[in-house]
Amino acid sequence: MRTCHLLAVWFFLAPGAFAERAALAVVEKIAGAVGFYTADGRRLVGVPVGKVPHEIIRSPDGRYLYVSDNGILWMTEPGEGGNTISIIELESRSKIGVIDLGNFRRPHGMDIDPRSGRMVVTIENPHGLLLVDPVQRRVLKKYDVQGRSPHMVLFGPGGERAYVSNTGSATVAAVHLATGRVKLIPTDGRPQGGVRSPDGRFIYVTNSDGNSISIIDAGLQERAGVIRTGKGPGRIALTPDGKTLVYNLQAGEAVGFADVASRKETLVLPLGGRPLSLTMSADGRTAYAGVQDQDRIFVISVPERRIVRVIETPKGAGPDPALPLF
Repeated sequence: MRTCHLLAVWFFLAPGAFAERAALAVVEKIAGAVGFYTADGRRLVGVPVGKVPHEIIRSPDGRYLYVSDNGILWMTEPGEGGNTISIIELESRSKIGVIDLGNFRRPHGMDIDPRSGRMVVTIENPHGLLLVDPVQRRVLKKYDVQGRSPHMVLFGPGGERAYVSNTGSATVAAVHLATGRVKLIPTDGRPQGGVRSPDGRFIYVTNSDGNSISIIDAGLQERAGVIRTGKGPGRIALTPDGKTLVYNLQAGEAVGFADVASRKETLVLPLGGRPLSLTMSADGRTAYAGVQDQDRIFVISVPERRIVRVIETPKGAGPDPALPLF
């Protein structure tokens, strides 16, 4: 009887034993936190991270979140910025440490190669790309991206190259990680977010000043085409079947949809606010757009092309990306 009692007490006290399931981890940029929210939009807890965090990714094993502590609200603003990546353990919903980047500051975009576990991180001070070991929490190498204002980054197929959007110089840098060789791929104005096709053959990169999406052939490291869009695309996702691109339109205060096969924009869905982010659930059925200056996250049904919910974050939170957790 006593054994059963002790087991019951242990289970009650075990971290996360009865914790309500969180559906979203939201970077609350202005508040300097990551908020955990249920599917219906209730905020469960906020975890403080570094000053003015920007982007968030999940470890391949699903146990950790990594948050870039940029330190500056807008990339066009001057300032030294932060030099850490915060590490959040999902089970306990707590910050368990940082990756110290030393003299490399203003980290922004991140990606992890699931095969090697290596992380790539863009930095804005000085401009460049870092190769990071997130387990050992150390910088392995710094690369010259041969451009200004590196913003977002994606691993290419096989993890051999990283593709960096040089927002200030209208190029994507294809960086060969073993040698450091760089091939610059011209884009339209202010390239930003990107997404890989399911087969890894193509990378789609938004151009916020070009009102377009560049189609990059990852094998040739060349631009293979373009999709014209509404105003100010910035972040982008692709449905699992590879058929539909979904992206925020910051200047257009909307979310856009484009057909991959025809390379045409098919719909612009007005939001009534400027979305800075666009993320998608793993099944491709739900998209999330964070409107920082309204403290809102718009939840969008991708099949139905409509807003199904608006999540209100705390006043002054300034939500940017909302990372779906399942």
